[in-house]
Amino acid sequence: MKDWEKAYQEGLTPWDKGYASPAIAEWLQKNSLEGGGLVLGCGLGHDVRLLASHNSQVTGIDISQTAISKARAMDVVNNESYRVADFFNLSEDYSQSFDWVVEHTFFCAITPDLRQSYVENLVNMLKPKGYFLSVFFLKEPGQIDSEGPPYKIDREAVEKYFGKDFNLLESFTPTAHYECRPKGSEYVCWMQLK
Repeated sequence: MKDWEKAYQEGLTPWDKGYASPAIAEWLQKNSLEGGGLVLGCGLGHDVRLLASHNSQVTGIDISQTAISKARAMDVVNNESYRVADFFNLSEDYSQSFDWVVEHTFFCAITPDLRQSYVENLVNMLKPKGYFLSVFFLKEPGQIDSEGPPYKIDREAVEKYFGKDFNLLESFTPTAHYECRPKGSEYVCWMQLK
């Protein structure tokens, strides 16, 4: 597993573009999130602040103390808060605590052997019928698995991991994306816990 704390301490964070995910911003143009939610692997909190600006109560978690300290030092937008937490070793107070969870390529930052545990933890932290919004990195057609992160995924694998516990409500290839990510490399999924 990558040493995320070291990366933030040394400023080696090419995934941080300095602003929120354009794909999430695009989704928010037509949709809203009610209640309290959680952003996984929030880093410096760009996605947290974007979601909070839409009148949502949002908590961001990250394994890196440095990232969370930097996120807390930024101007408060609305109802956001930050916690240092290891998603794979969460305390009981996270259980069934959130109406929704958002993640932007966190699933593709972990090694594939952790994916099933990821889904189990996600299910545990959501309230009944809770929602999940995710931006996945897609493999290119015919691409074989490569060293990561990111560990890209194909659409069929998204169904394989999440289909047992979630109903897919919407999925699309966003038209908005970071300049360094080609159109078609991201896949947005909006799901609801069965």
